[in-house]
Amino acid sequence: MRATTQQLSVIIPALNEAGCIRELCTALQPLRSRGHEVILVDGGSDDQTLALGTPLVDIALSSARGRALQMRTGAAAANGTILWFLHADTGVPDSPDQLILEALENSRNDWGRFDVSLSARHLVLRGVAHLMNLRSCISAIATGDQGIFVRRSLYEQVGGIPPLPLMEDIALSRALKQHSRPACIRQRLVTSARRWQQHGITRTILTMWGLRLAYFIGISPHHLAKYYAANQESCRTSA
Repeated sequence: MRATTQQLSVIIPALNEAGCIRELCTALQPLRSRGHEVILVDGGSDDQTLALGTPLVDIALSSARGRALQMRTGAAAANGTILWFLHADTGVPDSPDQLILEALENSRNDWGRFDVSLSARHLVLRGVAHLMNLRSCISAIATGDQGIFVRRSLYEQVGGIPPLPLMEDIALSRALKQHSRPACIRQRLVTSARRWQQHGITRTILTMWGLRLAYFIGISPHHLAKYYAANQESCRTSA
């Protein structure tokens, strides 16, 4: 049965996130006590992600690997009137459910996102986070790191998250943007800086900007995903 009140469904796609899934799910327990639900969708982890997360969520699912596919699976199982897509390596502010509900109630928007900061205290990474938030404000495009939330009715109206191997967050934002700009919550999610730390700040910035530019000029996400996978493998072998 679908919920008729303003209930959030927090959807967490995860893959090999045993190191952080318990921390995130523990932080979300106050939301569960207030009547919201937390859904974990595992994409075939080789570690204990599913075992660690399952006791701390309302619904635990397994799906085909791929963030977009996992998010779609979670959305299909959700009971809430508002969907909140949250990466597993994210830290949340206090009472994020209240922030989301207030943002949607106090604006004409049916979707939105949070500002974001990176977990490492590196001056360059602080600048990266600032530019991410500024770019999103100007472009009305949100990324997955920013915790996109959307009313179920609008999510279903735009056809849900496109089943793309990469850039699914950008594609969803583009569709939602046709209906309204996002509500922007200034309280910040804290996303892991491990990608920048493992692969190098400059290389990661250039890779991500290059991928996004290529997508915007029309290169297929399937081709971009192959390039990104090869780039990640190159980083691992050269480390």
